[in-house]
Amino acid sequence: MAHENFTEVTEFILLGLTERSDLKVVLFVLFLLIYIISLVGNLGMLFLIQITPKLHTPMYHFLSCLSLVDACYSSVFAPKMLLNFFVEQETISYSACIVQYFLFVSLITTEGFLLAAMAYDRYVAVVNPLIYTVTMTKIVCVVLVIGSCVGGLMNSLTHTIGLVKLSFCGPNVISHFFCDLPPLLKLSCSDISMNELLLLIFSGVIAMITFLTVIISYIFIVAAILRIRSTAGRHKAFSTCASHLTAVTLSYGSISFSYIQPSSQYSLEQEKMVSVFYTLVMPMLNPLIYSLRNKEVKDAVKRAIEMKHFPC
Repeated sequence: MAHENFTEVTEFILLGLTERSDLKVVLFVLFLLIYIISLVGNLGMLFLIQITPKLHTPMYHFLSCLSLVDACYSSVFAPKMLLNFFVEQETISYSACIVQYFLFVSLITTEGFLLAAMAYDRYVAVVNPLIYTVTMTKIVCVVLVIGSCVGGLMNSLTHTIGLVKLSFCGPNVISHFFCDLPPLLKLSCSDISMNELLLLIFSGVIAMITFLTVIISYIFIVAAILRIRSTAGRHKAFSTCASHLTAVTLSYGSISFSYIQPSSQYSLEQEKMVSVFYTLVMPMLNPLIYSLRNKEVKDAVKRAIEMKHFPC
């Protein structure tokens, strides 16, 4: 490659969400508010779980890990995106672009595994409640969390190494607000067939495994709930899963809409709009979903507020 007559790209130009100056201030305020709510919500949820003994259960152990992942996840995109609203030309260095992509894939894959682990946790809690404490031990929870993180890192390393091997010698304008794989592949002057194959195999298999884990878990959960005779019992059982099911539906729905579509129908403008949802809005919604729909979390928030006002 050193003997080729081209200059390697050292930085990329991000087109961002819009080039209209009248919209940039509005979008800056909106996304700054979303980012602040996301950080306060996720870090607040993490802190609340840590200080509330009643929430020291497997479900909330996974939720605290999910909150930490979401806080880091939104921070991968928001600061750079907010800064770029006030610069004349939105640029990002090649190395920073690679790092951003690595963190993005690592965290989003980890979140997918965590959501699958939470589905399994709800399956054991509803279908086999008598052996729940025996099955979902602290060691099992730790192993599932570590496995989720390792899975995220391995998937991210695979795609990032494949991306680093590509050459970028032509246009360096990314029609996006962050370094995502599809727009980067469009700019490469190398053969990208291996990258597309890795995306299909690794990300496809991981998505299928996590998605099937969630679906199968909820099939058994629904079947178990329908066998409960009392309406109050069915409502209580379903309420323990409602928050997680809502989060899973929004997360998988937005990502699937973005990535699982024929390349002939792929639109970068459409991708940008959907990306805003799963990179910035979803991390903000998760703590709201779990707090507003969960009685135990709402009770813990009330107790924390009461302790703050009446410490004695």
